[in-house]
Amino acid sequence: MKTRLLEFIDALRVASLPISVTETLDAMQAVAYAGVSHATFREALAATVVKDEADRPTFDAVFDRFFAAPSRVRKKNRPGTSDAQHGAATQGRGGSDGVTRPPESEPAPGHQPAKSEPQEGRTPRRQSDNAQVQRLGRRRTLHALPFRTMSPRDVEECTDLVAELARRFTAHLRRRQHAAARTRIDIRRTIRRSLSTGGVPLRPAYRQRSPGKPDLVVLCDCSHSVTTASRFLCSLIAPAAPFFRRTRLFGYVDTPVELSIEGGHLVPHGRLDLYGRSDFGKTLASVWEHHQSLLTRNSIVLILGDARNNRRPPRRTLLQRIRRLTRRVIWLNPDEAARWNTGDSVIAAYAPHCDAVLAASCLRELIVAVRRAFRQKL
Repeated sequence: MKTRLLEFIDALRVASLPISVTETLDAMQAVAYAGVSHATFREALAATVVKDEADRPTFDAVFDRFFAAPSRVRKKNRPGTSDAQHGAATQGRGGSDGVTRPPESEPAPGHQPAKSEPQEGRTPRRQSDNAQVQRLGRRRTLHALPFRTMSPRDVEECTDLVAELARRFTAHLRRRQHAAARTRIDIRRTIRRSLSTGGVPLRPAYRQRSPGKPDLVVLCDCSHSVTTASRFLCSLIAPAAPFFRRTRLFGYVDTPVELSIEGGHLVPHGRLDLYGRSDFGKTLASVWEHHQSLLTRNSIVLILGDARNNRRPPRRTLLQRIRRLTRRVIWLNPDEAARWNTGDSVIAAYAPHCDAVLAASCLRELIVAVRRAFRQKL
């Protein structure tokens, strides 16, 4: 079944449906919960691989080619079959002796239905499976939903999802830090240990290299257009604080204000004018003047914003100075890539002074961007 499903996914890709490896794994997991019902099986696959309703006819055509429904269907289940036709079909089942056999829908007298025969109606297990498929489809939709189109209900539904992503990100950092501490074998200590086992190195010794924890400085745009992305980014970063020597979160519209996460919400420790006009150039000037002590060769600066300055001076030279003082500068842009450098967006002015500019317009892009930001330094 797994091979057949992979062939089906390949056929969908040939039919111009973009399906990633993650979506393929989601499809396999959904099929495991779907059971043996043909209709549920179809909807489970559709919920995980069809991103646009316009692609549904293509999906149905390929599905019917790979997973055709059973050809033998009972007459009583066919819609539009009249009583006369049903009776004729019943007469056709009579034997050569002219005796009419009982129809399939009416068991013979004294016949006891087998316990293995499925009962009509939706069983609790099938209902549970369908609910699981719907939950998987909803999670997949939330992963790909752009932040700027999220409704308040979508944001609330994403709260538990972001908490799960934060646990995965923390586990990712833990594995990387553990691997960094045990990457090289200490030959001298390994040989010394092998003396007790006849020269066989059964217990290799590793060099206990303890990589220094970096400092993390996060600047989050809290203006109305990207406040959802900022909330989710801080929720991802906050549980990972033990993996950094020092973590400082700042929110800004036109001036930076220190933030904290309390009850899943961003709490500013100063006056933050959420209705002001965005001005990242002014924010850079304030960081350079009041928080320069945080910018060291051990610091990683993570910036989240759409770089829309309302046509005010970008002050790119200040970001260049910050880059010279710090280890890395990573910019996460919660705007769709097609909207970069349109209107009052000046991301192109800041990009040359960043180590990377990564798209983060939805939850899936955000977690990928955050992992890439720390892949080489932790």
